[in-house]
Amino acid sequence: MEKKEIIFVPSPGPGHLLVCIEFAKSLIKRDQRIHTITILHWTLPLAPQANLFAKSLVASEPQIRLYALPEIQNPPPLELFFKAPEAYLLGSTKKTIPLVREALSTLVSPRVTGLVLDFFCVPLIQVGNEFNLPSYIFSTCNGGFVSMMKYLPERHCINSSQLDLNSGDKEHSIPGFVCSVPTKVLPPGLFVRESYEAWVEMAEKFHEAKGILVNSIACLEQNAFDYFGTRPENYPPVYAVGPVLSLEDRPSDLDPSGRDPVMTWLDEQPELSVVYLCFGSLGILEAPQIKEIAKALDLSGHRFLWSIRTNPTEKSSSPYDLLPEGFIDRTASRGLVCGWAPQVEVLPHKAVGGFVSHCGWNSTLESLWFGVPMATWPMYAEQQLNAFTMVKEYGLAVELRLDYVSAYGKIVKAEEIAGAIRSLMDGEDTPRKKVKEMAVAARKALSDGGSSFVAVDRFLDELIGGKF
Repeated sequence: MEKKEIIFVPSPGPGHLLVCIEFAKSLIKRDQRIHTITILHWTLPLAPQANLFAKSLVASEPQIRLYALPEIQNPPPLELFFKAPEAYLLGSTKKTIPLVREALSTLVSPRVTGLVLDFFCVPLIQVGNEFNLPSYIFSTCNGGFVSMMKYLPERHCINSSQLDLNSGDKEHSIPGFVCSVPTKVLPPGLFVRESYEAWVEMAEKFHEAKGILVNSIACLEQNAFDYFGTRPENYPPVYAVGPVLSLEDRPSDLDPSGRDPVMTWLDEQPELSVVYLCFGSLGILEAPQIKEIAKALDLSGHRFLWSIRTNPTEKSSSPYDLLPEGFIDRTASRGLVCGWAPQVEVLPHKAVGGFVSHCGWNSTLESLWFGVPMATWPMYAEQQLNAFTMVKEYGLAVELRLDYVSAYGKIVKAEEIAGAIRSLMDGEDTPRKKVKEMAVAARKALSDGGSSFVAVDRFLDELIGGKF
């Protein structure tokens, strides 16, 4: 049998690129029927380093070929991103349609067997159809997110208006969830007309895919994957293929001079004594909220490692400039503040006992993989739904907030934050044992015969054909 080639089209955001390329690497290591995986990628004004980022990710894998698309002409106005990021990203993807069509006209051969598209890239299914290539959606989000995407068009047919934020406690019966889902924990974009329309448009295209690959674990989201296992009418098969984690060859803006003090400090701390706080690459908090977190760390008395992401457009990019006067000196014996931290080294460290997280799905999976319980503080995108899933649906996290949205400008007070930290680090209800069990289950899922291992086999057999 001739070896085959698969073409991936990720979204250019760092988190999406990271997981997409890691999944491509895992397929190459897994299956000798794959000759090459070609990554079509492009840059956006908000992700200008995407090309360099992609190159660094694939440097260790010669069977991955990067194909840079030409620069998008007349992209959507940048103002749209700050108002309705989903509409901006979907609009940008649509601008790539002629570019992808031109690329495929030179790349497609009998050896090319299909496309794997980021969920923001679903408009490209039509291009795949033109070349008689099956398209699979790769969701960097979880099974609960896919459940929501199935529900949205159905709801839209009944009520075509956007969701009403004022009806935050109104509950939705979303297939794949046992718990009813309050409006207030759905993605914030669903309350903005342009983003709502983009979400619905993307969701309406999911059924056109040959299959949907989800970066999650069947036993983690049993409710969602049991539902999709019933093969809902007019919906493609859904494969739980995770966790897809980038634990090596991971680019970082942290050079050794920044990394080493973090790891050295952790080495000096007692086991399970440190709470780690980090809110992702876009989790940039304003000074009033940072001051409340600092006050909370004073109140809690716990040892802490706090990664503060600062806005590069501000005059000062130092996290220390945003802290209350005297905080660093006052907490020097039990805390460390840094601009960025090597998360996949921090989480498995013996000193780390809890993680206050924005609930981005990559971070959530890393936390589970290393068996570190989380307190949920979502910020944007689908993170509120992730927080709800982890706390209410599966009991795998401590609730700090479920419905916080950083763009709304509300301040979470120090007393509430300190209470969540105490509950996370000391509380009897902290699901530490359950999280440790999930860490074991995640490794089992990826091992030979495990649920994710079998799901990837099913996908590849369908895409490529029989074994050698």
